[in-house]
Amino acid sequence: MLNGKRILVVLPAYNAEETLEQTFGEIPLDVVDEVLLVDDNSFDSTVLLAKQLGIKTFLHDRNYGYGRNQKTCYEEALRHDADIVIMVHPDYQYTPKLIIAMASMIVFDVYDVVLGSRIIGGGALKGGMPFYKYIANRFLTAVENVLLGSKLSEFHTGYRAFSREVLENLPLGNNSDDFVFDNEMLVQIIYFGYRIGEVSCPARYFEGASSIGFRKAVRYGIGVVITTLKCLLHRLKIRQDPLFNPETKESIHNNG
Repeated sequence: MLNGKRILVVLPAYNAEETLEQTFGEIPLDVVDEVLLVDDNSFDSTVLLAKQLGIKTFLHDRNYGYGRNQKTCYEEALRHDADIVIMVHPDYQYTPKLIIAMASMIVFDVYDVVLGSRIIGGGALKGGMPFYKYIANRFLTAVENVLLGSKLSEFHTGYRAFSREVLENLPLGNNSDDFVFDNEMLVQIIYFGYRIGEVSCPARYFEGASSIGFRKAVRYGIGVVITTLKCLLHRLKIRQDPLFNPETKESIHNNG
């Protein structure tokens, strides 16, 4: 707990057996009140290891996708009375040592959302990010900043902290169950005017760390452009979209 606020960490897991213990070992449990793991039907021993480590674990009955995993993470975090929710990938790409810094920025009402940026410190390529992914990251981020009027260093980090209010008010049930969920959620946050902060975060790319392949990366990139255009058209009142209409907000799992 920090300044009277209940802090939860959520781990969206899929075949994270090799890196889960290392990730969990860096979570500051003296500040974090609870850690929740959602397993998207892994075929390795992620669930067994999570239970051995004493992590409260929730299981999907089949592989629904990364977006659906996050929906369950946030739904369970809210059910467990979280005031601040930090999503950390259990693949050890992002260090959990920044959790206190990210949570503090929300706890003390500086921001509503905080992103761990791999770009600010200039360490993305040094950390092993594939060059084509770095170029795509910079290009897509530039396009989104121009079209959405934002000034983020990157839109594509998987290390994020949210206030309870953000998770309660976004129509996340209308979002994709796939990887583009991340981008849809961030564009929604910008559209609804929430305050976004960023901290420099080193990233690690290594064998065993999760990473989408080239084909999925291309599909994600196309989804990013489509999401940005949807927001632009919605703002201009040319085409209304449920992603940006709070009146369409339903259960996080309304599309499943």
